[in-house]
Amino acid sequence: MESAQAPQESQSISLIPMPAIFKLSPLIRVTLLGLYVALTVPLPLLPQTDGVAVSPKWLWFGIGLGFIALYGALSERVIVTETEIQVTYPAWMPRILRKGWVLPWAEVKALKPRSTGQGGIVYYFLSQAEQAYLLPMRVAGFSRLVRLVQERTGIDTSDVRSLSQPWMYLTLLGLTLLLLLVDSWTIWTALSLMA
Repeated sequence: MESAQAPQESQSISLIPMPAIFKLSPLIRVTLLGLYVALTVPLPLLPQTDGVAVSPKWLWFGIGLGFIALYGALSERVIVTETEIQVTYPAWMPRILRKGWVLPWAEVKALKPRSTGQGGIVYYFLSQAEQAYLLPMRVAGFSRLVRLVQERTGIDTSDVRSLSQPWMYLTLLGLTLLLLLVDSWTIWTALSLMA
């Protein structure tokens, strides 16, 4: 993984049609959006019962903006062509929140691992200009993406594994559903107190 080698002639023919588009895993997307809803939806109802002087309309407005921003961030797409890899976001997503990048395969110098604060490993493309580009690791079809990276760059990617396993997000989804049940009870209680 240290440096790129010239791709072998047999590797240059990919069975994956180009351009290949990889979106964020639906499991991750649904889980994170559900968690956001579970954590924020009860908030506009609680100040009304506690007598806090924050308008629920402003809270709903803020929650709505936050949901749109999160939805945009979770709409990341990785586009792989014969000549480059590109990370994009929807056109309506402000670049100040999330901006994508484009890296031609010819510019890829190496794929470097870096450990995270939680003990995992992420990978960065290192360009000829010594700039680092994070390899998207939460996309559906990650193993196909890694195979394409190896085909296009000649870098050995046999040790590259996804950052998070599906069971982690399934567990979080289960806890999110439990939290949504608690939210339903909280909202029902708040509404019955206001009646």
